[in-house]
Amino acid sequence: MNTKKQLSFFEAISPILVMLLLLGFGYGYLHLKAEPLLILATVYGAFIAKKAGVTWDEMLEGMVDKIAKSMPATLILITVGILIGTWMFSGTIPMMIYYGIKIISPKYIIVTAFIVTAIISVFTGTSWGSVGTIGVAVIGIATALGVPLPVTAGAIVAGAYFGDKLSPLSDTTNLAPIAAGSELYDHIKHMLYTTVPAFVISLIIYTILGLNSSTGNYVSPEKVNLMLSTLGSMFNWNILLLVPVIIILYGSIAQKPTIPIMITSSLIASLLGIFYQGFSLKDSFVSIVNGFDVSMVAKAGFDSKNVIPEIIKLLNRGGMNSMMGTVLIAFCSFAFAGTISKAGCLDIILNKILKSVKTTGGLITSTVLSCIIMAIVTGSSYLSILIPGELFRDAYKQRGLAAKNLSRTLEDSGTVIVPLVPWSMAGVYMSSTLGVEVIKYAPWAFLCYLGFVFALLYGFTGFGIAKIKDSENTSVNA
Repeated sequence: MNTKKQLSFFEAISPILVMLLLLGFGYGYLHLKAEPLLILATVYGAFIAKKAGVTWDEMLEGMVDKIAKSMPATLILITVGILIGTWMFSGTIPMMIYYGIKIISPKYIIVTAFIVTAIISVFTGTSWGSVGTIGVAVIGIATALGVPLPVTAGAIVAGAYFGDKLSPLSDTTNLAPIAAGSELYDHIKHMLYTTVPAFVISLIIYTILGLNSSTGNYVSPEKVNLMLSTLGSMFNWNILLLVPVIIILYGSIAQKPTIPIMITSSLIASLLGIFYQGFSLKDSFVSIVNGFDVSMVAKAGFDSKNVIPEIIKLLNRGGMNSMMGTVLIAFCSFAFAGTISKAGCLDIILNKILKSVKTTGGLITSTVLSCIIMAIVTGSSYLSILIPGELFRDAYKQRGLAAKNLSRTLEDSGTVIVPLVPWSMAGVYMSSTLGVEVIKYAPWAFLCYLGFVFALLYGFTGFGIAKIKDSENTSVNA
């Protein structure tokens, strides 16, 4: 612990309470910008850190350390902006939207969004990539059909994190057993206890929501036909437009480096836009930086000034600059996390929670609460797994519980909660990519809640709780 003076529990938890108050009232109720609110919370956190004897240089070191560790994710974030801009430019996403509108019924778009993103995320192991590719296409289809976007976005996020939890290609799926001391495939099998019921219940809810939605909310057939004809007049359709998608899928399955694969896909998409769609080289560079714009279309008989707003909303997207707001809010949240981390606040809070544990149910509950606290405070799926994992690892052993119980709970209450935190990098990424605020889609991401509900249920009933085998127990006691 990097403190010169031991803080009291109230002092340690007060920065978190202040942050929750500022964001809950300021961001949630008054709809103020989150960045200044996070800065105010950081100022208070710095005051507490100063009281603990932490110097400004040490606070700055904590901030820089958090930001430095986030840089790989930040670079991926910016690259996704490039990917979306070039896939719009090539016609890849517009083609998926076009045929999606023609094939998928409005009543089944919500459940389809959940299933498709779940499948893609399992095969690729990335929630961000699934949302940034197929998720963008599905939200475009929902927009065109007039299906409620918060519900659709919630289904997309829930599906994306289904794969993020279960795929052996996912970084968090590999990280959780490392933090807990379990084996990867034991961890994945054990997660089926909580994730499969959560998936089935979510599937039923999304199906019911779609079937019971009022058809009056949907766009009129005339407007749908107009959108289809407009898309058809703007782009040339060809199966070659799926090549950028295939590159991403191949790279994910073959476990190739993420950024080079995404850049390669973007490069191919740019070439398709230039040589097949007839756009200029200058337009490709603009799409990379500022995103695609319908004014780039220069086909004979097409006038971008007459394009309906729905098409503009669908297609004018992407680019590196579209992700800069996400990067900014992430830096503000990391400044807060770095400051209170240097003050030792999180260690004090988690140790206090651990001391009150008396039963297996209480241990699971403490793990869930710790992961959620870490997710809310740090906005990092990695920290929400690593810190509680390190803290509770010995406690599970002492109670005779297999490490895979801990690794499962870490994912049930850490990985999937982060995208529901508006100021987390995952939250702002999902929001900026799908065009729906976290507060609006979070209530509909059912799978993200149901996992830890089942974890708590099993903790208190004993069902699905694995004990340490005799041989393991001997080695532990030794």
